Amino acid sequence: MADIALVAAGGAVGAVLRYAIGGVIASRAGTAFPWHTLVVNVLGAFLLGLLMALSAERALLGPSWRTVLGIGVLGGFTTFSTLAYESVRLMEQGLPTAGLLNVFGSALLGLIAVIAGLGLGRAL
Repeated sequence: MADIALVAAGGAVGAVLRYAIGGVIASRAGTAFPWHTLVVNVLGAFLLGLLMALSAERALLGPSWRTVLGIGVLGGFTTFSTLAYESVRLMEQGLPTAGLLNVFGSALLGLIAVIAGLGLGRAL
């Protein structure tokens, strides 16, 4: 039951952070392309890589931290469903290249971000 409370609390924090950071990015970059979702998802991927290196590989953080930060905060922070929706909307608006770039660019940048986060966590 304690893990459920950790995930719930972390998820609330992550969702609020996504809303706040996404809002700042959208206000500065506009919403013609979903930069706000791309940045949040790539940042989340980096942070998850860092967290896993520090917790699962190096045991510098215990399993409870992995639960609250990885599943809770970062689970609430990142969003695959929004990525999918925004990509489809771009395609429906006659911008298929932008929609595909959003999908594949997010996936590639997410992988690179996880690798970078793991690398940093392993180097610390």
